[in-house]
Amino acid sequence: MDPFRGQGGIQMLLTAEQEAQHIVSNARSLRTQRLKQAKEEAEREAALYKSHMESEYQKNLSETSGNAGSTVKRLEEETEAKINDLRASASKVSAEIVDMLLNHVTSVKV
Repeated sequence: MDPFRGQGGIQMLLTAEQEAQHIVSNARSLRTQRLKQAKEEAEREAALYKSHMESEYQKNLSETSGNAGSTVKRLEEETEAKINDLRASASKVSAEIVDMLLNHVTSVKV
């Protein structure tokens, strides 16, 4: 065997190892870049989702607040209508009730 041939094989192995290290280091740097990119994309997406949900919450909150005022007004109107109905009913039967009470109070059972 030729001693230079062994040297050439070692040199080829060293060159192949260097190329492999270069490929691995490139792959690692690309992976790191991709991880950073994915993290940034996820943060942007999360921020977008958060702002969307916040706007939905504010919209629902404003609708609820607006409806609360109209609900209170509607309930007040319904209550006033029921009170007026009760007053009308009471005024219709008040004469009968007074007569009945006077009848019972003034009649004495012996």
